Amino acid sequence: MGKIDQNKQIKRESLLETAFGLFTSKGIQKTSISDIVEAAGVAKGTFYLYFKDKYDIRNKLIAHKSSEVFKRADIALKATSITELEDRVVFLVDHIIGQLVENQALLGFISKNLSWGVFKNVLIAGDDSEVDFYDIYHSMFQDEGQFDNPEVMVFMIIELVGSTCYSAILYGEPVGIDELKPYILRTVRGILKMHRIAP
Repeated sequence: MGKIDQNKQIKRESLLETAFGLFTSKGIQKTSISDIVEAAGVAKGTFYLYFKDKYDIRNKLIAHKSSEVFKRADIALKATSITELEDRVVFLVDHIIGQLVENQALLGFISKNLSWGVFKNVLIAGDDSEVDFYDIYHSMFQDEGQFDNPEVMVFMIIELVGSTCYSAILYGEPVGIDELKPYILRTVRGILKMHRIAP
C-alpha cells in the first residue's frame, strides 16, 4: 500500500471511529455530518469521498465493527484444534458473546442498527471489511455436508444471538448472560442439526 492509499485509509478509519463515538454517545439522529467531520478534523468534502451520507457511514460502520468482531473470533478459532462444524460455530458464537459483554456500546450500536440486508451485503460482498465474511461462511459450510438453506440457518443464528444477548447483557432479562449463554449455545447446535440434510 502506497503513502497516498495509507493516508486515505487513515482518514477513512478516523471518520469511522469518530462517527462510532458520536453515534453511541449522541445517537444517529442527533449526529450531523458536520459533527463528524469537525470531531475527526477533516473537511466535509473528505467525508463525501468515502460516504454518501450519515446512513451510508452507519452501514459501513456496522460492517466495519462486525468485521472486527468476527475477525477476532476467527483468529481465536484458528488458534484452536477444533474441527467439528458444530463446535466451530459454537466457539465463534461464544467468543462473539464475550466481546459484546466487554463492549456494551458496540452491542447497543450493532443490535439497534444491524438489519439482515446490511449483514447479508457484508457477508456475501465483503463491503470493505477487513475480513472476508464470504470466505468464513463458505469454508465453514461447503465441506460439511449439505444444509437446507444455509442462508436462512445463518440468519436464524444471528437473530437468536443478537436479540437474546442484547436483553441479557444490557438488562439481565430474562436472566443474566452467564445463565442464558448455555441455552443459546445449545439452541445454536439445535439449529445446525435441524438444517443438516441427512446423507
